[in-house]
Amino acid sequence: MGFPGCPGCDSGDTAWVITATALVMIMTPALGFFYGGLVRQKNLVATIVQCLMIFSVVSLVWALWGYTLTFGPAFHGVIGTLYNAALLHVGTAANPAYSSTIPELLYFAFQLKFAAITPALIIGAFAGRVRLKGLLIFIVLWTTLIYAPIAMWIWNPAGWLHVLGVRDFAGGLVVHTSAGVSAVAAALVIGRGKEFGKSTRPNNVPYVILGTAILWFGWFGFNAGSALAANGVAVTALVDTNLAAAAGGVSWMLVDWVSKGRPSAVGMAVGAVCGLAAVTPASGYVTPGASIIIGLVAGIFCNYIANWRARTRLDDSLDVFACHGAGGMWGTLATGLFATVAVNPGGVNGLFYGNPHQALVQLVGIAVVASFAFVGSYVLLRVINVFTPLRSQPNDEEVGLDIAEFGEPAYDASGAGPATATPVAPASATSGP
Repeated sequence: MGFPGCPGCDSGDTAWVITATALVMIMTPALGFFYGGLVRQKNLVATIVQCLMIFSVVSLVWALWGYTLTFGPAFHGVIGTLYNAALLHVGTAANPAYSSTIPELLYFAFQLKFAAITPALIIGAFAGRVRLKGLLIFIVLWTTLIYAPIAMWIWNPAGWLHVLGVRDFAGGLVVHTSAGVSAVAAALVIGRGKEFGKSTRPNNVPYVILGTAILWFGWFGFNAGSALAANGVAVTALVDTNLAAAAGGVSWMLVDWVSKGRPSAVGMAVGAVCGLAAVTPASGYVTPGASIIIGLVAGIFCNYIANWRARTRLDDSLDVFACHGAGGMWGTLATGLFATVAVNPGGVNGLFYGNPHQALVQLVGIAVVASFAFVGSYVLLRVINVFTPLRSQPNDEEVGLDIAEFGEPAYDASGAGPATATPVAPASATSGP
């Protein structure tokens, strides 16, 4: 028990959270492969590298001011103060407000990975049609003005939604709901792509499956690591995560099989991610049996939302809302239904364990987070667009962002080195829905 710099810390808990931090880190490039496989080949490199760029930028934002705005001493339950800006007063000693058995610097590192992957989820809504400069400005501002307040309200013990009783074990609201509804706002502001309405197929199905497998692997750190200790809650969260992912993949596959006459490899992969998103807020509060139900419903529900979205004029290119927004909302509500203190004595009982109030509180959390993230993202994108255009030029969109933004195609069989964009006939940019 204890070690230099943190006499009250537990070496087992510390080792586990270090491992979980590494697991969550690998989820961001895994997301890049998942999204990269779904887009057209001409945007493969851009999609993957955008995820890595976001990880790098948010790492700096989180260290300089993001962490303190979220987990620093609270200002009236709304936002953290600048007490921990640039990691001031954050060291290897524990912060009992979050965990008394791991160094606060490790808690910072663990939470950094959540802050980094959340805005990366949003890029699926406008894949292949956003300028890099505008995207990076959006990421900095969104992390500061949208993600940090939401995370503070729910995960800071003094946050007003936390005090109200909203529970989100690992990010169903903070990560998935906020990203999902922000993706809708982004799709509306940036507008439909030039190929909207045309039949497009993923450029690399194995990448989609590979990305899903690595996301699934990393998600064990995402959810089980949120216990912040090597204990029974972490074990339950790990098992719940696996079962919900499996159930989501199977139920999505069965819906496709019945409705379309055959299963889909991409569909099963997407369904597994929906199950993962849905169990995230509940994983440390519900039984393994409940996690199967959560995953099964997620696969069916998210499949329906994706098919409904395809019949609208909204170009959420990779169905970020259907997967993460809808999945995160369902999982948040499910927490209010299935949570039990028998799994987590530090948690709550839900509706099915005699506490209907918790389901109502969870609905309040969904309404607040969804409204704030959507309106805030929409306004933020509109303001950014005044100063620097967010939408790619029609020529760049036609050629693809791999060439237009980076001059590096995914595959160069000629061996001639970096390519340059080939001019195409001018075309009018499509308008938003």
